[in-house]
Amino acid sequence: MRTKRRTPGRRGWRWVVWALVGVLVSAAGIAGVVVWQNTYALREETVSLRHDGKVLKGVLARPETGGGPFGLVVFVHGDGPVDATHETFYRPLWESFARAGYASLSFDKPGTGGSEGDWLDQSMADRADETLAAVAWARGRPDIDGRRIGLWGASQAGWVLPKVAARDRRLQFVIAVSPAVNWLRQGRYNLLAELRRDGATAQERQAALRRRQTTLNLLERGASFAEYRAAVGDVDGMTPARWSFIAENYRSDATADLCAMRGTPVLLVLAGHDINVDVAETEAVYREILPARSLTVAHYPAAAHSLVDHDLERSRWRLTLTAIVAPRKLYTGRFLADQAWFVQRLDTGEEARRPETGDGAARPDTGTGADRPGVGKGTVRPGTCKGTS
Repeated sequence: MRTKRRTPGRRGWRWVVWALVGVLVSAAGIAGVVVWQNTYALREETVSLRHDGKVLKGVLARPETGGGPFGLVVFVHGDGPVDATHETFYRPLWESFARAGYASLSFDKPGTGGSEGDWLDQSMADRADETLAAVAWARGRPDIDGRRIGLWGASQAGWVLPKVAARDRRLQFVIAVSPAVNWLRQGRYNLLAELRRDGATAQERQAALRRRQTTLNLLERGASFAEYRAAVGDVDGMTPARWSFIAENYRSDATADLCAMRGTPVLLVLAGHDINVDVAETEAVYREILPARSLTVAHYPAAAHSLVDHDLERSRWRLTLTAIVAPRKLYTGRFLADQAWFVQRLDTGEEARRPETGDGAARPDTGTGADRPGVGKGTVRPGTCKGTS
């Protein structure tokens, strides 16, 4: 028996139409929010610089209005093949600096984006030379105030920023975000922290430390990648180029360069959930070497190494959704506002007025740090900075 197929009546069709309209309006509204949230109060200009025979491509992000001359923040990347925008992760920072009257300058790492070369061929000294070239290039622009140029760098940039500031005493400031001091101590800390996070057994920790010591022994005698692979078996993602990069840089230590840059205003940014860098050691070294009058320390207890909120970083879907819908919310607490506060304070010359705390963020402080666990004397060898001013 055939049954008659029912079709919606006039009212049914009307309901279907309005339901579709509702879906489309909602989708358009969400799309509009996404576009709005990813639109920044900036004027971005693609720029290029020739350094060491190679072309570097980058972005100069100026405030939305005005002809300048603007102050400038030159960005120094952390580890890895980072492009000029850090896959847009820098743009909320650029906007914060723009609202404080500062432009931002960032280049693709060599071999990344439009830049020639290979970042894995670089030493920390090479990276410092590259940054100095960017500063010199910026000082030649009429829309940049050459007296108000500073550096912003994260993680591995901790070995680059002090080198640059030690050589260019005209720099207005340095903002060091999650920087390490000593490559080898940082590597050991990171290894053990990751093992604790992953619930490794005592036997697994001992095996990892033995493997690490084998790697260090190979580096010390200048072993090739083939020798490394033969010694450890599973190379765990190590490549010949990465091995060469580590061999070039594993002795890096920022202490001497920190001594040489004494007096440059520094904002040291430290995260409460940093498993990459021993923030207690970093703070202790910076406080022992740098004069209290030039050092501001900002603690963000809820943040991970990247200054993204720790709980947000642990949830892949929340992290992705936030990056798309509300990218400014990726950063923890008052981090973005505090970056602008720091450069504004330098411009006005006023006494630091500490930002209010909230949302788990700690305000910048200029105390001695003596009451903080793990912070104290003895981290820096006596006489390390003898003869510096």
